[in-house]
Amino acid sequence: MNTSFALRTAALCAAALLTLSGCATNPAENSPASPSNASVTMKDPWVKAADEGMSAGFGTIENTGDHDITVTSVTSPASTDLELHETVANESGAMVMREKTGGFTIPAHSELHLEPGGDHIMLMDLTEPLQPGNDVNLTLTFSDDTTFDVTAPVKEFAGANEKYEGTEHGDMDHSTMDMDHSASESAHDH
Repeated sequence: MNTSFALRTAALCAAALLTLSGCATNPAENSPASPSNASVTMKDPWVKAADEGMSAGFGTIENTGDHDITVTSVTSPASTDLELHETVANESGAMVMREKTGGFTIPAHSELHLEPGGDHIMLMDLTEPLQPGNDVNLTLTFSDDTTFDVTAPVKEFAGANEKYEGTEHGDMDHSTMDMDHSASESAHDH
C-alpha cells in the first residue's frame, strides 16, 4: 500500500510539474526585438492626390518599443520609385529636399513626423492616378528587414512647394544622383 501511495504521489507531482512548465516563459520569445512590428504604429497616414508623376506620403510613425528603429525604405504598388526624403538648408540657406541617406532613425518611445514641407515619403513614377478617397498601401522596411504595412487615404492638398537638390526631379536617375550637389534647383508642388 505504501508503494502504491508513493507511485500515485510521484505521478501527481510529475503531472503538476508538467502543467506548470507550460506556464513558464520562453526567454527567446520575451527578449527585445529591434524593431518589433508590435512596437511600431503610424498615426494619421495620408498621401497627396496626384494625377501622374509624383506624390508624397505623410503621417506620424511611432516607436513604442525600448530600442531605436530605422526605417530604411518604403514600397508601394502605387509607385515604381519611392524614397525617404528630408528637408534641409543648403549652402545658401534655402530649404531643399533630398533623399535621406540611411533612412529615418526613430528613438525608443519617440515619434517621427512626416509632414508637408518636412520629412516625408516621396512616391515617384506613379503607376496610376491617386484620387481623393482612394487608399494607398505602403510597406515600411526597417534596418533588420522587418516590415510594417500601412494603408493611407489619398487627400487633396495644394501646399508644400519644396525645392529639390539636383536637376529636374521628375527626369533624374535617383540611383546615380549626387545628393549633396545643388547646382540647380527646381520647384515642385507635392
